[in-house]
Amino acid sequence: MRFSTRLIERLFLPAPLLLAGCHSYRIDAVVENRTGAAIELLEVDYPSASFGADKLDSGADYRYRLSVRGSGAVKVQYTESASQKVRQTIGPEIVEHQEGRLEIVLLPEGKAEFHPELTPRI
Repeated sequence: MRFSTRLIERLFLPAPLLLAGCHSYRIDAVVENRTGAAIELLEVDYPSASFGADKLDSGADYRYRLSVRGSGAVKVQYTESASQKVRQTIGPEIVEHQEGRLEIVLLPEGKAEFHPELTPRI
């Protein structure tokens, strides 16, 4: 059986076009510990999931790539190693299909700064 080039083109040419249409939306998050002391039990909650670390030394960074499903605020919780005081803070709202970078800077006395560089909401 002999295939014509036209038939082969019709069968296989659309495949790369279909694959080019797929896009995975990701946010690169970095948590920076600038509290002046080590922290424990870091947890960052975002719509539909969370991430964290058991311990983050003073001056250290923790990086994570996340994919958002739904919408909601970013919430951060951690425990100060020295005092065992639990700190909580609420950051910006993020929504599905946003992508870019989110920097979370943990500061002394339970304060935090959020620096989102995200695409606009769709």
